[in-house]
Amino acid sequence: MSHSRLSQKTPIIAALLFLAALIPGCKSPITNITSETVPENPSQIYTITTRIKPRESWQVKADIRVQIVINGEIHDMRRSTFSDEIYEYDFAMPPGVTEAAYYVLLNYDVPGSQGSPKRGYYSPLTRIKLTNRYVFTIEANRGPTGARIGVVGRGFTPQDVVYLDSTPTRTVYESQNSVSFQVPAIPSGNYRVTLNSPAGNQDIGTFHVDGVALTVTPSSLSIRRGEKASLLFSIGTPAPAGGLLVNVTTDVPHSVIMPEVIIPAGQTSVNVSVQGGEPASGSLFVGAAGKGEITVPVSVTSR
Repeated sequence: MSHSRLSQKTPIIAALLFLAALIPGCKSPITNITSETVPENPSQIYTITTRIKPRESWQVKADIRVQIVINGEIHDMRRSTFSDEIYEYDFAMPPGVTEAAYYVLLNYDVPGSQGSPKRGYYSPLTRIKLTNRYVFTIEANRGPTGARIGVVGRGFTPQDVVYLDSTPTRTVYESQNSVSFQVPAIPSGNYRVTLNSPAGNQDIGTFHVDGVALTVTPSSLSIRRGEKASLLFSIGTPAPAGGLLVNVTTDVPHSVIMPEVIIPAGQTSVNVSVQGGEPASGSLFVGAAGKGEITVPVSVTSR
């Protein structure tokens, strides 16, 4: 009976010895170089890549085998055609699944150790997660106040708002693949760009805001109800591609009837028609970075 018990324990002891020989840690030759978050693709096949770099001279001569254990299944990884140190595995994500857990095994025989059990390393448990929301690029990395800047990516929603540092911008939802924002009237300089939404915030990059020398003529406006007058909005340099949107607000919205102010691309000014509405006195507030806000007093009288 004693012999029988020993025979039953032997496979368990061997398994424990094998696991003990798999040594993770700072000296591991395994380096995972796969991003934890990857864009979803139509093929639903995702390449997991790892670098195997020997830490000891004898490991260079060792007979190695690199495998991946993903979702509980073990597969051999192939050596990349680009480098002898890179190993890859194409994982087909099951339908309806958006993430998977995996780790990499490196097994080898120590040279000159015939009869010795295999030894090796294993990487930490890692997850790969699919995302259908990401940003490819900003169409420009600098522009003047009022410029309209496009952002291209995937998974945009009408709730998205682009921020320059802590300043929200006027953001326009174009489609699931693009949004655009108007550069706000803020001081010139570099700003961090983020895409904020209920689903979370995403860093986009850096944008440099250039100041605009904006003037409005006349400096005040007095019209009757139903009467029309013109305001001239001018800048010192030609408007950028897509035109320059001038941010104009008022404290008497029922008294001032006017369209959106856009200086056409390549132009330095635009005339805008203003019509008097309900009689009142107030102001137009025109955003002008570097000069502070321009205030245009407005008076609308009855006929």
